[in-house]
Formats: sequence, C-alpha cells, structure tokens
Amino acid sequence: MLNDLSSPATLLATRRSGKPRDMVAPGPSPDQLRAILTAAMRVPDHGKLTPWRFVVVEDRDAFAAMLQEAFRAARGGPDRADVDAIDQFARQAPTLVVVFSSPVEGSKIPLWEQQLSAGACCMNLVTAVSAYGFVAGWLTGWAAFDRGVHTALGASEAEQIAGFVFIGSPGQPLEDRPRPDYAAKVTHWP
Repeated sequence: MLNDLSSPATLLATRRSGKPRDMVAPGPSPDQLRAILTAAMRVPDHGKLTPWRFVVVEDRDAFAAMLQEAFRAARGGPDRADVDAIDQFARQAPTLVVVFSSPVEGSKIPLWEQQLSAGACCMNLVTAVSAYGFVAGWLTGWAAFDRGVHTALGASEAEQIAGFVFIGSPGQPLEDRPRPDYAAKVTHWP
C-alpha cells in the first residue's frame, strides 16, 4: 500500500534509509516490487540508452554460497567471522535487488553520464520503496567490486554493481542522520 504522504515534497524531505540487518517481513509483494522497479526506471537517461538493469535475488542460500565462493577465490578461505558476515549480508531483509550500471559501449554519451543514470535508478528505487511504505538500504561493500560476484550474477565485462538494495519493513524505529547545512552546500553564481 502506498504511504499516505501529503505531497511528493514530503516524501523526499522525510525519506530515510534503513539498516538491512534490522529489516523484517513483510517486503513488497511481487506486484509491488514490479511497480517499484518500474518507478525506479523513470530516470534521466541521455540518449535513451537505459544503461542499467536489475537482478532480483530470489534464492538467498544460493546467493550466500556464491558470495562465499567469490570471497574464497579472491582472498582464500574465509574464517568463521567472514563466513558469518557474508551469511548475514546475504540473508538480511526480505527482498534484495542488485542494480547494475550497464553502460552502452561505443555510444556518444559519456560513460560518466551513463553511470549517473544508474545512480539515479538506485535513488528512484529507494524513494519508490518509501512511497510504498517499506524501507530500503543501498549498500556496496567488497562484493560490489568483486568480478567473481559480477560474473555469477551474469554481468558483462563492462558492467559494475551500483548497489545492493535491501528492502523490507523496519524492525525498529528509523534513526535520522545529521543532514548537511544548506548554506555549507549551496552557493549562487555569480
């Protein structure tokens, strides 16, 4: 169900991230997730290249095993603390969407603009999650930069993980973080 917010400005001004390790069920239904991902795709996209894509992780046990194998291949056998951390990462929150930056090679559109479009997808995704009454956490970490993880998730050589977006319901009240001072971040020119 959509949040009852008085305006889109309220949604943007009050959206907060949640800690994936604190998220609980329910997550979005398949229809809600489809609507959320459809909204996430409505981003600036110079050249209409759609330089991003989503992978919805269904089997968390298989995902955890894949992460263990990628960790082992890159760093040697994980110790017990690594295994526990990887398992916790893989299984947190009810829903997991991996967002890929998928640049279109040979395009006249600069790579940077294509990567920014993928980042905008992530931002639209976490905002749409909030609009549907859930909470999202956008993470990276070592797995986002590991080629073994990329390959296992079907990535091309040019693709990069823009983020692991965990989605669920808050298991505890969300804490707001300190926000930047307007005057420290905004200037007017000339």
